[in-house]
Amino acid sequence: MASPTGTSDAPFGRMLTAMVTPFTVDGAVDYDAAGRLAGYLVDEQRNDGLVVSGTTGESPTTTDEEKELLVRAVVEAVGDRAFVVAGVGTYDTAHSVKAAKAAERAGAHGLLAVTPYYSRPPQEGLYRHFVAIADATELPVMLYDIPGRSVIPIARETLIRLAQHPRIVAVKDAKADFQTTAEVMLAAESLAVYSGDDAVNLPWLSVGAAGFVSVIGHVAGADLAEMINRFRQGDVAGAREIHLRLVPVVSGIMNQAGGAIMAKAALRLVGQEAGPMRLPLVEATPEQNSLLRADLVAGGLKVIGD
Repeated sequence: MASPTGTSDAPFGRMLTAMVTPFTVDGAVDYDAAGRLAGYLVDEQRNDGLVVSGTTGESPTTTDEEKELLVRAVVEAVGDRAFVVAGVGTYDTAHSVKAAKAAERAGAHGLLAVTPYYSRPPQEGLYRHFVAIADATELPVMLYDIPGRSVIPIARETLIRLAQHPRIVAVKDAKADFQTTAEVMLAAESLAVYSGDDAVNLPWLSVGAAGFVSVIGHVAGADLAEMINRFRQGDVAGAREIHLRLVPVVSGIMNQAGGAIMAKAALRLVGQEAGPMRLPLVEATPEQNSLLRADLVAGGLKVIGD
């Protein structure tokens, strides 16, 4: 199977979605549905890549075997025309290394490694953790810096130091510290920055981000891809128009009950089924679904029943 080819400034493509994991009604991973969803995201929502088993994919509740099989299913469905990036980050370095090796066996094109959460390691611990993951395989690595969930940010000096590793090629930024990250961009030009927060996608493009790793891309990926294209072509006003139009979509999916819950709810509203949640996450309430429907419509998206 042919593999997609990135560029030095966008090693995983420009438009990626952190894909939900479809489950059956009895709670099993629905691998066939995952393949169909991946096809929809790539073919209809114009995604260059998909992150599988990120936290939007409910990775804390899926087993190692399920994660490996899920990567295989998505690679089989779209791996010849989109990057498949496997989430392998945990708060246990040895476990993360094992997950990285399994993702490589399954055919992933890259790895996403989140900052170890809860244990709050020092920066030297972060450095050694990410290097151990990068050393475990031949796959390129995207770091995931999200102190709102992990508590500890990846410090500027640590990012610059990590960028010296030949396989650490990108960072998904979800802390919106534009000044610090701009300093990293200046000092480590080889490290591509991806927006990991849909609310600031366009601002990230303005300071040189390669693209997005999105949650609203489940239903607005084509719009986000167009935003990137317009910005890169110099049509900043056109990109701004799309960004502003999608403000209610971002609000509806990200500000009610969390990305995973509302992304699955949004998929249902556009006619795509991703199944239920796994505890401790629960389904969106009727009130949340009603508000979400209104937000999607306000953002110019077509929902079923209209």
